[in-house]
Amino acid sequence: MSDFLTTQQAARHLGCTEQYVRRLIKNGQVPASRHGTAWLIPEETLNGHRMKADLRNESVGDHGRDKKSKSQFKALSFFSGALGLDLGLERAGLEVLLMSEIDKACRETIALNRPHAALIGDINEYSSERIRELAGLGKREQIHLVVGGPPCQAFSTAGKREGFHDDRGNVFLTYIQRILELQPHFAVIENVRGLLSAPLEHRPHERRGFGFPPLTTDEQKGGALKHVISMLRDGGYEISFNLYNAANFGVPQSRERVIIICSRNGKKAPYLTPTHSEGGVHGLPKWRTVREAFAGLQDVEHHHVRFPEKRLKYYRLLKHGEYWKHLPTKMQKEALGASYFAGGGKTGFFRRLSWDKPSPTLVTHPAMPATDLCHPDQDRPLSIEEYKRIQQFPDDWKMSGSLVDQYRQIGNAVPVGLGEAVGTLVLSLLRKDNRLPVPNFAYSRYLATDDVAWETQFDERRRPEPQLALF
Repeated sequence: MSDFLTTQQAARHLGCTEQYVRRLIKNGQVPASRHGTAWLIPEETLNGHRMKADLRNESVGDHGRDKKSKSQFKALSFFSGALGLDLGLERAGLEVLLMSEIDKACRETIALNRPHAALIGDINEYSSERIRELAGLGKREQIHLVVGGPPCQAFSTAGKREGFHDDRGNVFLTYIQRILELQPHFAVIENVRGLLSAPLEHRPHERRGFGFPPLTTDEQKGGALKHVISMLRDGGYEISFNLYNAANFGVPQSRERVIIICSRNGKKAPYLTPTHSEGGVHGLPKWRTVREAFAGLQDVEHHHVRFPEKRLKYYRLLKHGEYWKHLPTKMQKEALGASYFAGGGKTGFFRRLSWDKPSPTLVTHPAMPATDLCHPDQDRPLSIEEYKRIQQFPDDWKMSGSLVDQYRQIGNAVPVGLGEAVGTLVLSLLRKDNRLPVPNFAYSRYLATDDVAWETQFDERRRPEPQLALF
C-alpha cells in the first residue's frame, strides 16, 4: 500500500463514505495535503482512527475541581487543547481552575498533567453558573481572566471561510456569550490571521463581480471580527488586539496569531510586551533559534514519523535551511511532480529547518509533502521531543494518544512563551504596574493588523491615538 491515500482509498480503509473522510479533513481531524483537485492523506494517520462518534473521551469524564484554589489570581480556560496557553499563564503567576476540551487525546493529556483541575466538554452544554460551580468558585467570586482559542478552521484562509455559519464558528459566538455572562476582569481570544479578514456572511466567489449585486456590509472582509467586537463592547468591554509573532516573546518559532484582549476596567489594554526581536532591535535579545531549542536533545530517544524513501533521495542533497529550490535544477521538477507547476513559492516542499533561525510554524503533521519539517541535519521529520521544545512544553510533559495525535496536539497549541506574555500583561494590569512603552515595535510583517489600523481602514472618520506596547 502507498504512503499516502486518496479520499476514496481512505474511505475503504476506514469502512466509511468518501464524504465522511472529506468531513474529517475539513474538521482538521486528519491531516491532508491538496494536490490539484485531490487530497492526499498519510496512511499512518488512519491506523486505529476512531469514527466521529468515538472522538469524545469516554474514559476521562467531565468533572469538577478537587482542590481548593490558593492563588490570588484565577483563570478559566476554554478550547484548552494540550494546555500551551495555560502553561504560559501558570508561568506568569495565574492559576487555571477549569479547562474545556472535547478532543479525546487532548482530554487525556489534560487529565495526565493537571488531574486536580476541573474539566468540561462542549461549552454549549454548560451554563456560566455550572462553570463557576465546577471551577470551585462562589456565585460572586471574582474571575480575573478567561482565555480561549475557539476553533480557527472556520476563519482560516485555507478553508471555505464559512465563519459563523460553520459549527465551529457558532461555538466562537458561544464563547463570547460565556465571557459576557462570567464577567471576568479580562478575557482573551486567540485565533488565526484569517479572522482579521473573514466576512460575517460568505458569498461564493462565483457569485461576485459583473452581473451580481455589490457585496453587503456583512459580506465584506472583516465583518466577523466587527460583529465580535460589537458584542463585547455592548457588554462593557474595551478591546485591544494585534497580530503577534511568537518569536518576539522568546519562542524559537515564527508563528503569528491574533490575540484579542478584552478589559472590563474601562481602559483599552496595551499590546503585549516583547522580550525578543529580529536582529536585536530595541535593545532586546535576538530571536531564539532551533539550535538553542534543541540543546541537550542529542542523547535522548526521539519518537517520530518517517519520510518515504523516495523523498529521502532529495533530502540527502539538502543542507540545513534549504528547500526544493536548492536541489540541482534538473531534479526540481522531478522532486515536486505536478506541484512544480503550482503558483507561489512552495517553501514547504523538501524543507530542512535552519539551525540559526527560529522554526517555521509547526503544523499538525511534519511529513506532509507541502509542509515538510525536516531536521536540520538528520534525514527524518522533527520528533515529538523537538516539537515540544519548539512549542516550549516541558520535556516531561505527558502527551496522550498515538504519534499522530501527539503531533496534532503540540502543533495546534499556543506556544507557551506567547501564553506567558498574555499572563504577564494581564497581571501587570491587575496590579496596576506602571511600565514604559516600546515605540514603533514591528509585531508582524503584515500591515493593518493592530486594532487601531484595522478599524481605521473600515471607518475613515475614526482615527484613534496609536497604541503602544509596554515594557
